[in-house]
Amino acid sequence: MALFDFLKRKKEVEKAKEKIKKEPEKGADKALVAKPKKVVESDAEKHENKKNVKGFSYSIVKEPHISEKSTLLAEGNKYTFKVDGNANKPEIKRSVEGIYGVNVLGVSIIKIPKKKRRLGKTEGFRKGYRKAVVTIKKGQKIEVF
Repeated sequence: MALFDFLKRKKEVEKAKEKIKKEPEKGADKALVAKPKKVVESDAEKHENKKNVKGFSYSIVKEPHISEKSTLLAEGNKYTFKVDGNANKPEIKRSVEGIYGVNVLGVSIIKIPKKKRRLGKTEGFRKGYRKAVVTIKKGQKIEVF
């Protein structure tokens, strides 16, 4: 079973170590002496491996935020995007550079809170989100509008 392969590997390593102790001049298999491989990854390692597959992630930058203000900012090389709630500035920078192929100079993050809304008697909330204003190098352009 694949689940218990690490136990077999552990026994092979112990045998190889004993062999080396008995016959050090003959030189036993050094490949068997190496540390056994990790079989089970932690959740954090799995998340990091998925996150850094290509250096950027489409899940971080969700969509461009199109409004009157964002179109005015676009003239000054500042573009606005809706982003993941847990993303930080370096991740957003890497994602925008990877997706759009531009050089990012700066990232500002704005948290838009949820707002109370009412439809008849029913009360609820409109979802909150995070948006990032990304400044790119002068002369470069992103076609989002």
